[in-house]
Amino acid sequence: MPLERIALISDVHGNLTALEAVLADIEARGIRRIFNLGDYVGKGPRGQAVVDRCQEVCEVTILGNWDDFLPAPDIAPDSDSMRWWRNELREDQWAWLRSRPFCHDFVLSGRQIRLFHASSDTVHHRTHFDHDEKQFLAMFENTPATGDGPLPTVVGYGDIHDAFCETDLGRTLFNVGSVGNSLGDPTPVYTILEGVPDASDPAPFSIQFVRVPYDAEAELAVAHALNAPELEGYEAELLHGIYRGDIYNNRTPSYHRAG
Repeated sequence: MPLERIALISDVHGNLTALEAVLADIEARGIRRIFNLGDYVGKGPRGQAVVDRCQEVCEVTILGNWDDFLPAPDIAPDSDSMRWWRNELREDQWAWLRSRPFCHDFVLSGRQIRLFHASSDTVHHRTHFDHDEKQFLAMFENTPATGDGPLPTVVGYGDIHDAFCETDLGRTLFNVGSVGNSLGDPTPVYTILEGVPDASDPAPFSIQFVRVPYDAEAELAVAHALNAPELEGYEAELLHGIYRGDIYNNRTPSYHRAG
């Protein structure tokens, strides 16, 4: 059977300019299948437009932590920023975001693959790239959140805005990076999986990371025009890849606190 490519995107966070640049690159490569690992909203100014666009182009749409708490005032942090990002969305989008599935399992080139946003147990538990062996193995476990399907040998996730790939103990763990809020290197990044779909026998398989330059200044201009919140932090993230929490809390810059 012929090889097929699947584009994995995550953590757009209301950055429509970055999303459109990445979608253009995906289309130019002739890739027709797009899976989204969550966090469509928050941080950036155009969550509503991002949700609409992702509903249009994404075959798979997974729940992220922002998608879970932002539309729910009873669990979201109470702040002017949270209210602004929530009210920028339509009410029908609140329900759609919270109804996204926790994970997506499929087979590619004889490998059992599982995709989720942050960890195997909850969208609110973060697993950084500098994890220990126990944390690594936990990403491959079945939990009440994932259900009792076949155990994965390949796991992909988002949340930390920090693309990486690690193979150990016969398993592969990778992070797809962030389209709209990439930290460390602020250039949007997405992942391409290539293999034979639904093939139970081993076949060629690859994981590729793609960085796509875009006009960050244009996105910031929109944010200013809309009077979006936390503009100082948004500028630090989009232009310099510095996490906004480090700016507001006077911490040494670190890109390992995203979400």
